[in-house]
Order: sequence, then structure tokens, then C-alpha cells
Amino acid sequence: MEKIINTTLCYLEKDGCYLMLFRNKKENDPCEGKWVGIGGKFEAGENSVDCLLREVKEETGLTLTEYESRGVVHFKSNVIPDEEMYLFSATGWEGKMIPCSEGTLEWIPKEKIMDLNLWEGDPYFLKPMLEGETDIELTCRYEGDKLVEYIDHKKV
Repeated sequence: MEKIINTTLCYLEKDGCYLMLFRNKKENDPCEGKWVGIGGKFEAGENSVDCLLREVKEETGLTLTEYESRGVVHFKSNVIPDEEMYLFSATGWEGKMIPCSEGTLEWIPKEKIMDLNLWEGDPYFLKPMLEGETDIELTCRYEGDKLVEYIDHKKV
């Protein structure tokens, strides 16, 4: 059995916008052409907060000062390892934003987020997040890059 990958994903909030990353710079990127939040995989010995702070710093140059856990999304796939994604939002940071080596960073008005080219499962956690929920727990099951099932664990 393959090991589950642990990741973080953070949506920085400012002036009614989320900071989004358009994945268009990394070779062999499974997220190429999609808009995602800021985040990545845990490194050895990291917990979710360690990973969150490191990934945001690496991808944006910003140091988070105010952030909140919003829940966990479990991804199941028939082609890549399963993933536990720890979801965060942030409203405070310091530093100056830098270009990201993985894609283009852009502040997107929250009301336009659902119009972006997202992974099919992302609206199932973005919608409750936009509505202020802080205890999101979902499972999204993919076959290839096609969402075939999602479970909202609060409604089961």
C-alpha cells in the first residue's frame, strides 16, 4: 500500500480577494493550467503548521502572522498516491511578495473564484470556506483527473 501524502493549502485573503496560483511554470505538473491556493507537501518532521508557513514563504515570499485551520480534505485517486490536505486561510502576513517558480500569483475577487479553471473537487471545499466554515471535512475520489465521488463528512 502506498503511503498517504500530507499537504497544506492556504487561501490568503485581502480586500475581498484570495491569492490564487495559476500553475503554468513547472515541468510535468499535474496541476498545469489550473488555479490553486498556496501550499505543498510536508517535509520530514513537519506538522501542518510548519508546512503551511514554509510553503507560503517559499511560494510567495510572505511570512504568515494570522491564519486559521479550515479543515481537512481527503483525496483518493487511482493514479497518484492518496493525499490528506490540511486547509487554511490567512488574513495577516508581513514581507514583500515575490514571483512564484510554479506559476503566476494573482489576487482574484472571491465572487470570481468559481469561474476559474479549478480541480473538479475544489468547489466542494471552497464554497463552504467562502461561507466562513471552519470545520470542513470532505473526501474527493478521482479517476485520473475526473472527480467520480465526493463525501461531505458532516452530512453523512
